[in-house]
Amino acid sequence: MVTNKPTTETVWEWLSAVPDPEIPVISLVDLGVIRDVSWKEETLEVTVTPTYSGCPATRIINLEIETALRDQGIENLALKTQLSPAWTTDWLSAEGRRKLEEYGIAPPQPAGGPSHCPRCNSADVERISQFGSTPCKAQWRCRACLEPFDYFKCI
Repeated sequence: MVTNKPTTETVWEWLSAVPDPEIPVISLVDLGVIRDVSWKEETLEVTVTPTYSGCPATRIINLEIETALRDQGIENLALKTQLSPAWTTDWLSAEGRRKLEEYGIAPPQPAGGPSHCPRCNSADVERISQFGSTPCKAQWRCRACLEPFDYFKCI
């Protein structure tokens, strides 16, 4: 049990270590789905916006948040789902974008497609399918190195 309430900054640090269940190289904070952390008297309230309203990972995300905070001694916890404004790829942190690319997933681009291959950096890329390993990604291929890669769609 937490005897002194941790600061919201400390809670944000804890949450920055919670990986996204579909792309574990980035945290939920990097992904931008954790919208707010605040204390309401003795209850820690965490506001979460799913990447889209039907996202199958939402339940797992909430469970991971709860587990991480309970492991830190938080007993009074409320998770709030906020659907408006809707999540957008603009909420991905710069660090999250960098981690995606290092992992081999092209981060979202305003033009609607990757500017280069995350493996060899070639700009000679083509879309294979609008649908990738998860609904938020599309499948692309590099014509230079011939490797397929996921592109995180702009939403």
